[in-house]
Order: sequence, then structure tokens, then C-alpha cells
Amino acid sequence: MSTLVFGHRNPDTDAICSAIAYADFLQKTHRPDAIAACCGTPNQRTEYVLKRAGVAAPRIVMDVRPEVLGLCTREAVTAKRGEVFYEVYQRMKEHDVRALPIIDQDRKVVGVLSLLQLMDLIFRDDADPLKTRTVRTSLGKVREILGGSFQHALEPEQLDELLVMVGAMSAGGFTERMQRFPAERLMVVCGDRPTIQLPAIEHGVRAIIITGGYSLSEGLVELAKSRSVAVMRSPYDTATTTMRIKSSQFIDSAIDEDFITLSAKQPIEEARAKTDRIRQSMLPVVNDNGQLVGVVSKSDLVNPPKPKLVLVDHNELSQAVNGAEDAEILEVLDHHRIGGSLKSTQPIRFINEPVGSTCTLVARQFRAAGLAPSPGIALCMASGIISDTLYLRSPTTTQVDRDILSWLETLCNVDLELYAKEFFEIGSALRNCAPAEVVREDCKEFTEHGIRFSISQIEETGFDLFWDRKEDLRKALEELASKQRLQFSALLVTDVVSNGSLLLLSKESDAWDDINYPCLDRGLYELPDIVSRKKQLLPLLSQVLRSVTR
Repeated sequence: MSTLVFGHRNPDTDAICSAIAYADFLQKTHRPDAIAACCGTPNQRTEYVLKRAGVAAPRIVMDVRPEVLGLCTREAVTAKRGEVFYEVYQRMKEHDVRALPIIDQDRKVVGVLSLLQLMDLIFRDDADPLKTRTVRTSLGKVREILGGSFQHALEPEQLDELLVMVGAMSAGGFTERMQRFPAERLMVVCGDRPTIQLPAIEHGVRAIIITGGYSLSEGLVELAKSRSVAVMRSPYDTATTTMRIKSSQFIDSAIDEDFITLSAKQPIEEARAKTDRIRQSMLPVVNDNGQLVGVVSKSDLVNPPKPKLVLVDHNELSQAVNGAEDAEILEVLDHHRIGGSLKSTQPIRFINEPVGSTCTLVARQFRAAGLAPSPGIALCMASGIISDTLYLRSPTTTQVDRDILSWLETLCNVDLELYAKEFFEIGSALRNCAPAEVVREDCKEFTEHGIRFSISQIEETGFDLFWDRKEDLRKALEELASKQRLQFSALLVTDVVSNGSLLLLSKESDAWDDINYPCLDRGLYELPDIVSRKKQLLPLLSQVLRSVTR
């Protein structure tokens, strides 16, 4: 199972670039299975970064809860209707399975068959001699299982319900007994005994099988043809021949058609709950079209392996990919506050420092290990720093960020001042995205003083587009808060030219009067010199919310 390196939900450039770069670092050091992942599509600005860097986008994974597909055996042993006991039993024995799915010609599951159900074909109704001797098969299948040959074939593919009679008694006793049953249902098994062969043929039985490698005489074969009796030769003795005939019966009547399948995309936890109280031990796994993709056992669902995650640019489970709470968190690399309910059963590497960008921390890992990142990875990390520090103009910027960015500039072969200008001019969310997409871009949820809310942040060059779309954005914030069941949602629109922001709220109360910033309209505030969500806006909102809950 791979180790997935994830940024936060609704990822920004720093989240995606730090995931890509840290996965690259882990691959080069101690985790060769590391893969960069994200739980959202990169925005246009980040796509520009990846294109300039020549780096592949991370794998999009919206939920890391293990699915049945990841647990099932893909090379499933199967059977079909119309197959017989012997060939299915041999297949189960060869592959050491105790149950298998029954599929049709389109690989759709039509039943399941356990070894116990299969054996019941041979041993059921053993208290009733007549039922014990009844075999549902075709003469063609009997010949195949015996490895025999026809002296006279008669509709070998016809489905028959045959009564097997062994000619091992006196001729008179056999003849008297034989005449009690319908001739067309009788299959007579005997050795080189003309005194049994002749009355059986004259009675017009469905078939006569000559055992021990013997053949029926030419005269009796001609008589069999005239009486419509099939004639078969068996290389085995009578006892073995009889057992093989029983093993040539079709499995159809033993198939369990009251069965449960699991969806390949079904979370394992859900699958375990669904199958907890059923007796079926082997569970077919199907795709959206109902076609078999594998099998899983109930025991496999009990304690499945947990997904392995490395978190970058966040440490709160409320901001992590869905299912992270049930995953094994191996490492955290972040520059935000420590919060949420992150726990581990073992010590983990947890790096959390007050720098301007997670990419700064990743790049420092490269430099400390004496590894020079490729130009593409270096540009990715430089982009994360430029994005999160507004090219070193944010109050979150530290000397470490400056030093690391200078180091990266020597490796990525790009004039970062010109690059930063292009970066901020490209990918305006207000110009390119619908309002619902704007308010979900770089969106994080928080809980302060018992109040759950979200803050989204976008960077723009000027506020002209905001004024044109203000009411649509307000409505989108209200819908976001309602859908996520939040007390409120906020959008911070930051102008990278003036180093100031506008704050739009989905709703407010009288307590917002304490915000001490100019109110321009309902739920809209001007925040000069505020550009950082984590260092400036979040503490401000926390202070306001504290007054609400007093």
C-alpha cells in the first residue's frame, strides 16, 4: 500500500506544491512508495505552476477510507451453470478455495457455490436409494469425465435426469428390477456381461456403459442402434465408473441464488456492517455493471490495513481528506496552529514551525539532507513560498523563507521576480470561476469557542471584479454555510498590489461591531494591511467570537 502525501481540502498552491515536493523528498530518502495526492482539483494558478515546472499534478483522491476493491482477490476462481461436479471440484482443489462465484457469459454474478453445497450433490438424499442414484447430466459430460468413448452416440448434449443401475446381480434379478423404472431414464453400468447387456438393450434404456475397457459386441451395438440406446466404453472398473458418473452431474441445482455481492467502491466499514450477520463466507465483488472483479472473504473485512498518510500544510482532521481519521498518520509538516483532534498510536514525525509557507519547510528538508531538488521541484517549492507569503510581503514571512527562496532561485533557473508577477496575474478566481467555486477555493474550516465556520481566501490584483460580483458571492457563502452546517462562512479577498483585503461574511451579529474595521456594506468589511488568514484574520475572528460566547 502506497504512502499518500496530502495537502488540505480545497488546496491552494502551497498545499499542492508542498505535497509534490515532499513526496519527491520521501522517495529519495526513506519512503520510496510515497505518492503526492490532493483532495481537490488544482486551481488555474497552481496549474500554471505545474506546467511551468514540468511536474505532473498529484493524484486526486477524495476519500482515503479503504474500499473493497483494494482488499479483494482479483484473480477469482469461478464456475458457470452447465459445468459438472468433477471439473468444479478439481478447480476448487487446485486453487485451494472453499467457495466460488457463479458467473454468466457477461461475467455477471448469478450465484455462489460452496464446497459444502457442492458435496451435497453427491451425498444428499442418501437415505433414499432412488434419489441417491439420480444424476442430472448429459451423456457427453459423462463420456468427458470418464475419458471414455462412444460406440453409439445418441443426443450426447441432451440434459437427462438419469437413474444409474449397476448390473452386478444375477441376470434375472437385474431384469426384474430394471423393469420397475422408465426405460428412457435408465443408465446401465456393467462389465463384459452379455446376460446383462442384452436385456438392458431390449428394454430400451437411455444408455449402457461397458466398464473395464471392454466393448459391446458388433451384434449388440446394431441392436442398440435399432432400440435407440446409446453405448459408451469406460476405461475404469465398475465401482470407479459409477463414482465418476455421479461426479458428472451438473452443479446447477446446488448453486445458491440467494446471495450478497459487494460493490468494488464500497467502503470496507460499510461492507463489514452489511455482511456481519450473514453465513455467506465468500463475497463476490462487482463493478457498477454488476460484473465480477474479484472476491473477498468475511475474515478479510475484519481488520483491513489502514491507509498511510503524510499531512502537509495542515494538521487538523477537519481540513484533511475524508477518511483521514481512520488512517495511519505517519508524518505532519505544517506552519499553521496546532488544533483539531489529530491522534496517533505511535510516535510520529511532527514538524510545525512559524514560517510563511510549508514549502519552506520541505525545501529545508532537502537542504539539510544534502539533496538538490530538480529544477521543476525547486520551482514548485518557490511557487508555494511566493503564493503563501505574497512574494515575501505577507507579515507571516520570516528570514527562513527569504533564505530558502534565494536558495531555490539558484536551482530552478527562473527569475522569480518576473515569475511572481506572472503568477499573480494568472488565474484570477473572480474572473474565471463561478461564485460557488470562488468561495470553496482555499477554503478551511475552523472551530473557535464552540462555533464552526469557514474562511476562504483568494488573491487578486485589485478589487474591481469583486464589486461586480459581490451579491453573487454573498449568496454562494450563505449556501456554503448552509450545506456544511456552519455558523457562518467568510471570504477574504486579498489585493496583492495594495497589501489589503476585503472580508465578506455570510451572516453577522451585533458582536461584529467589535471588529473595529470599516463596514462597507452588510457583512462586508475593509481590512487594510491584513493579508494573512492564519496570523491576522483568524486571531481577529477568534477575539470577536469570544465576545459572542460570553
